[in-house]
Amino acid sequence: MASITAAAVKELRDRTGAGFMECKRALEEADGDLEVAIGILRERGLAAAAKKAGREAREGLVGSYIHAGGKLGVLIEVNCETDFVARTEEFGKLVRDLAIQVAGLAPRWVDVADIPADVLEAKRAELLADPATAAKPEAVRAQIVEGQLKKWYQEVCLLEQPFRDEERTVRDLINERIATLGENIRVRRFTRYALGEEG
Repeated sequence: MASITAAAVKELRDRTGAGFMECKRALEEADGDLEVAIGILRERGLAAAAKKAGREAREGLVGSYIHAGGKLGVLIEVNCETDFVARTEEFGKLVRDLAIQVAGLAPRWVDVADIPADVLEAKRAELLADPATAAKPEAVRAQIVEGQLKKWYQEVCLLEQPFRDEERTVRDLINERIATLGENIRVRRFTRYALGEEG
């Protein structure tokens, strides 16, 4: 078994935000391999997030972001379970990161479930009517459309978008924060304003 150095634990903490003992245990389990330890912490975090998903989240913050030049701004409400967590630096950073994400990638909805049924059906019909899709055998058309819808969700739903230029999605980021902060976190709503754009 590899001996776990304080520097390795610190690096893992810096990369994941997990607690000291949690990082030490993950490194021991991973026999000192940092990448494997990150995977272990991520799995534990997702399991912890799943347990907390049903809990009431009524506290939180309304955050704002105004892009340089004042031509683009975002208001976002992110909820957690307690005022104590809402006041932490980590939660405040998450809210700011999410506001910047909305400013940069302009999602229209928080999650797939928030897309109005008529909009979803219109998009599905548009994709089915595409000549490239219509030319395919009927048996595979539905699969093609579902694949194209998943790509569209990544454009229009905040939780499905890749976070910055990383592999993880915004949903993954929130689940990681649920694991480290120990409370359910949910994006309730946001509004993005761009100068001259119609609402």
